[in-house]
Amino acid sequence: MSGTTLTRRGRLAAAGLAAAVAVAMPYAATHAAEPDRPTATAGQSDADMASAQHRQIVSLMRHMSLQQKVGQLFVIEVYGRDATNVSDTAKAGNQKLYGVDTPAQAIAKYQPGGVIYFTTRGPDNIGDPAQVATLSNGLQNAALQQRPKIPLNIAVDQEGGALVARFGPASGATQMPGQMALGADGSTADAARSAEVIGTELAAVGVTQDYAPVADVNLNPNNPVIGIRSAGADSAAVADIVAAEVGGFDAGGLSSIAKHFPGHGDTGTDSHYGLPEVTHSREQLEQIDLPPFEAAIDAGIDAIMTAHVTVPAIDPSGEPATMSEPILTGLLREELGFDGLIVTDALDMQGASATYPPDVAPVEAFLAGADQLLIPPKMDTAYAAVLGAVKDGRISRQRLDESVYRILRHKLDNDIFESPYVDPTAAPAVFSNPVHKADAQAISDRTTTLVKNDDGLLPLTPGPKNVLVAGWGVDTTAGIAAGLQKRGATTQVLQSGTTPTDAQIDAAVQAAQGKDLVVVPTNNAWQINPATGEPTPAAVAQTKLVKALLATDTPVIVAAMRNPYDIKSFPDATTVLDTYGYTSHQLESLVRVLYGEVNPSGRLPVEIPGLFPLGHGLTY
Repeated sequence: MSGTTLTRRGRLAAAGLAAAVAVAMPYAATHAAEPDRPTATAGQSDADMASAQHRQIVSLMRHMSLQQKVGQLFVIEVYGRDATNVSDTAKAGNQKLYGVDTPAQAIAKYQPGGVIYFTTRGPDNIGDPAQVATLSNGLQNAALQQRPKIPLNIAVDQEGGALVARFGPASGATQMPGQMALGADGSTADAARSAEVIGTELAAVGVTQDYAPVADVNLNPNNPVIGIRSAGADSAAVADIVAAEVGGFDAGGLSSIAKHFPGHGDTGTDSHYGLPEVTHSREQLEQIDLPPFEAAIDAGIDAIMTAHVTVPAIDPSGEPATMSEPILTGLLREELGFDGLIVTDALDMQGASATYPPDVAPVEAFLAGADQLLIPPKMDTAYAAVLGAVKDGRISRQRLDESVYRILRHKLDNDIFESPYVDPTAAPAVFSNPVHKADAQAISDRTTTLVKNDDGLLPLTPGPKNVLVAGWGVDTTAGIAAGLQKRGATTQVLQSGTTPTDAQIDAAVQAAQGKDLVVVPTNNAWQINPATGEPTPAAVAQTKLVKALLATDTPVIVAAMRNPYDIKSFPDATTVLDTYGYTSHQLESLVRVLYGEVNPSGRLPVEIPGLFPLGHGLTY
């Protein structure tokens, strides 16, 4: 590291001691003037920079009211695509949540530490790149109207892949493959590049934090919420992927957040709708669940998200990890030595809200060790509860200052004070960068796994073929058909959703007659309802479709487009591929593999119990 340049990660490491000193002393007894943003000068050491940053944080905090400090603890959602001019629908959403009309008014009311964008739920924040960049600037402007001037963290869930991607194809964002696809690829260079592309594009529209990478190790085939969001079942391999992504996000100019601590990979309940239990022993946690988080910490991750899961081996009380002091403070802070931001998973999820009322959850999470409280279900109630807990002494002023210090340090480390605004006119070109699209395709081409090719059907020869594409997904079936047509095939598409009816199955069987080939995309065709132990209706129906088509005289190719466990439902299928997602690049990769334009190189990052070991994969 040169004497004139101090990297973001270098500042974070150098600031650790200063932070420890800061939280141990009364803030009001230090510096009286608010210093300028510290910048490196020739010969200035990391320690000097850390000291200058410390003085700035102390001065900022000295000028903050108690209400402003409490506001910094919250990350909220806002409705609308503009900070000050929103639709009637967005106004209604903001009124319901906060009693105000616009996002800017919500920022002014609470002075929160951050905002999170959504597109698939009510807030509807995300359109084209210029619009999002303008929204980000408007939100930052609202935050910077206050004294002292503290910019926002603007966050989003952009994990890669098609499952959790708030910036979807309509936004123009590059659709990188998700975690399990990267696990099948096995390349840390590809993982880093994927994160760098995501980070570069998000930073261009004013996003400062990505709630990624997912660091969970997915051991449970019936995990209803993680699945392909995890890089796989091998803890060491997941750790390598996660560490590479931390560096990639950093290279893209974005802060990353590893989730869901201490691990959500071996659960059978979705914490959005219930409270899962992790039954691993302490030894299993250390061998399986914790290494990816330790790798993220070693790689310089500056934020970690909690999981709404119980972990009796660490906290036998039954408290969710989000509200567990033994897990957040004892394990994450003290044992693993993490001094960055601890961010809760959304407090409006049932894993938190079903157990804790709106005035209890935020206080308990904060007392457990969390620094930032994400999406409380009732903001007025949550804010008043935390403020009241500070005033009556349940939360000490020192404990509050510890978290506020970390939040301000995080914003300084990530240059948000220095550069809170972005250029909306430049953002579209970043999103449409052809290098990003080419890299997404090249990486996707290295993820597709050929699981079975018993009859030697693959690779296909280009040229005239009459092909039926039948099964799950409007865009999926259409995308596969388009790829086949480009290579000379004539196609018929029969899309039947996740739960095909008997009539749709009969129609597919009839359409298969006389065809040269059938391609069947599936989505969770092997999924067990944890409450009953029986396959879900969707799994039953998709399995029935596949087996009916296998019973015809037409060759059948099955492509599991999501979890790779689908083959357990139809083990007699002779030609099976896994794509671990259904972005346009993954659909193109599938077709390229079918025709041998790409030699399949993906390897199963999970075991298919009773059928295929972890690491299995065929080539031509």
